[in-house]
Amino acid sequence: MGFGIVLPLLPFYASEFNASPVMIGLLYSVFSFSQLIFSPIWGSLSDRIGRRPIMLISTFGAVIAYIIFGLAGSLAVLLLSRVIAGVMGGNISTAQAYVADVTAPEDRAKGMGMIGAAFGLGFVLGPAMAAGLIHPGFHAWVASLGIGDIAVWLEANKYALPGFFAAFLSFCSFLLVWLKLEETVDKTKAASEPKTKRFGVLTPSFWKSLKKDQEKASSLFGILLFAAFLLSFGQASLYSAFPLFCDTQLGMSPEQVGIQFFYIGLIAVIVQGGLIRPLTRWFDEEKIFLAGNILMTIGMGLLALSQTVSMLTAFLAIMALGHSLNLPTMNSLISKEADPNRVGAMMGTAQGLSGLGRTIGPTWGGFLFGFSPYLPFYLTATVLILTIWIGVKMVRK
Repeated sequence: MGFGIVLPLLPFYASEFNASPVMIGLLYSVFSFSQLIFSPIWGSLSDRIGRRPIMLISTFGAVIAYIIFGLAGSLAVLLLSRVIAGVMGGNISTAQAYVADVTAPEDRAKGMGMIGAAFGLGFVLGPAMAAGLIHPGFHAWVASLGIGDIAVWLEANKYALPGFFAAFLSFCSFLLVWLKLEETVDKTKAASEPKTKRFGVLTPSFWKSLKKDQEKASSLFGILLFAAFLLSFGQASLYSAFPLFCDTQLGMSPEQVGIQFFYIGLIAVIVQGGLIRPLTRWFDEEKIFLAGNILMTIGMGLLALSQTVSMLTAFLAIMALGHSLNLPTMNSLISKEADPNRVGAMMGTAQGLSGLGRTIGPTWGGFLFGFSPYLPFYLTATVLILTIWIGVKMVRK
């Protein structure tokens, strides 16, 4: 939910510091760059010291990141907040490993879908909350309570309250981990396993370790990791290009852009939180994965044709439906093809490559937008055609 609050506001917040489209893309990219470095590290560490300590450290670190976001008085400080948030956001690999620990193979897609649904719910509530917190009507209501000084400060620093509220939510997450999350790793057994050093996607040790993982895993593991990179790249290219397209081509406000992200989250909640379980009973996961890739590719390309807000919403729904289908099935397939004794490390590898896609995607989108508002969507859809090929290969095997 905290991520959902920040996501639609970031381009408009950065614009107050005269950030260019490329710089706006970089603000998203540094988050993902930090995430790609730390996802493998957190995942591998969680195999040895446990899932719970990693989740405690990362959720509390997110509190600090969002406070800095709320207090940012310059582009440099805003950039710092995104770096810290990305480091802590690398805990997704640990969360996925936890789900793998507590689910049977036949329920794995459902478990991964619940993580996706949780993110989707955050996307439903977060952007809507962001729109409300920056709305002048809310500031007027605060003034009516007799605390006009606070209302004036909020009006002058309208992005501060969303940051502070996101920090509060992360603190709630920290408390839930501390009080409710039970450990699933047998630390005695983990200590006997050989240590694996993972320093991030950009280091030789990561790729050497990845090669060893592929030797221990099935032959499909490698192309699934490639799919993880491509799909995250495609989704992330929207982060910078989509709000700018909405603003320049359709004249939409930050609140209206937030509502579009709300729709993405709503679809994710419905599909990943409810539909994915019966779908995996009726159809093979590989076929659902392929169908999701086809829909996501088509929806991405159609976005460039949007001439009204209604058309934009319809095309975005196609893309979001596809991503809601392919994400949980892909993660489930990766966990099944991985070495059973190193699921945390291997999920961390997958998240590291996904982080690489999320690092490149926003900068790619912002860079292409500088040439043409339509180019990010057309070229990204062309790249995503490769995921359809991967889906066909999975179904055939």
